[in-house]
Amino acid sequence: MPMDATLASWLTLGQIPGLGNESLLRLLQTFGSPEAVFLAPLSELNRIVKPTVASAITRGIDDDKLKPVATWLDDPANRVLTIGDTEYPQALLNIPDPPCILFAKGRIDLLNRPALAIVGSRNATPQGLRNAEAFAQTASEAGLCIVSGMAHGIDAAAHLGGLRGKGASIAIVGTGLDKVYPAANRELAHQLAQNGVIVSEFTLGTPPLPANFPRRNRIISGLSLGCLVVEASLQSGSLITARMALEQGREVFAIPGSIHSPQSKGCHTLIKQGAKLVESAQDILEELGNKCLSPETPPPAPTEHELFTHLGFDPTDLDTLSQRSGLTIAALSAILLQLELDGRITALPGGLYQRIV
Repeated sequence: MPMDATLASWLTLGQIPGLGNESLLRLLQTFGSPEAVFLAPLSELNRIVKPTVASAITRGIDDDKLKPVATWLDDPANRVLTIGDTEYPQALLNIPDPPCILFAKGRIDLLNRPALAIVGSRNATPQGLRNAEAFAQTASEAGLCIVSGMAHGIDAAAHLGGLRGKGASIAIVGTGLDKVYPAANRELAHQLAQNGVIVSEFTLGTPPLPANFPRRNRIISGLSLGCLVVEASLQSGSLITARMALEQGREVFAIPGSIHSPQSKGCHTLIKQGAKLVESAQDILEELGNKCLSPETPPPAPTEHELFTHLGFDPTDLDTLSQRSGLTIAALSAILLQLELDGRITALPGGLYQRIV
């Protein structure tokens, strides 16, 4: 995948010190494109981000910092997807904080297939590992792509089961894609890169920082129709994923266990709070029902034409467009960016958009 000027602008924004994803989204919603962000006056940037970040944007970054990504992209299996790309996972456009930039290695077509998240303890019991693998394989054979975090324990077992079915598997990781963490999962990472896909919102070189993993959990749940927790203690990070799934309007499932097992406490708590108790993968498939589309039929996404009909020749803001179209701000931003790149609209100061054709 060659790096053109537009992609270079995206990647440069992604490496501005102190610029987080939420602030980047606000900049894109205001100015319309990465190129427009870099052309914006400092006074306008200061209204949206901290002065230190605004100054960093005006300075940009050393071009040498993009060379590792350019080299990485020489491998045809590697891709960078931005929120404005048509291949960007449409399910993520409907979560509150969709990642603006995704690095992917493997089959990016899987990112727009119906999916099931399976998560759980790193210190799983033998029965928990068998359950994760079996549930994942059955769901994958039914056409669901299995999403997890490539950690030890339940995650790894879920990926293995997913790869055995036609749905395959997606790993969302908390490091740059030039690193494998944990290192013991190197062979699993190779299988996922060959037959599934590994995804990260973190740029190359990013180490496994503790703060990265709760952030990646919103992507695991956001990509999925539902989230299954196989085993989890009360302190398990899997409960964070389950909570995010609920906040995103996804179904949450949990497998019950022994009342004496610490690894069942988290699942039992979820069930008490309204998660659906499941005893087989069929329970999940029946609950999801017609949401389980064929893996050859990605979920429908809002089209540029549909939005274009709501955008007149008078300048219009995002809130008005959202009311007219029924689309989320994140979905609007992605489509508007593509329309601007196609030369069909223009972004105006103050977060306004106008048709030019």
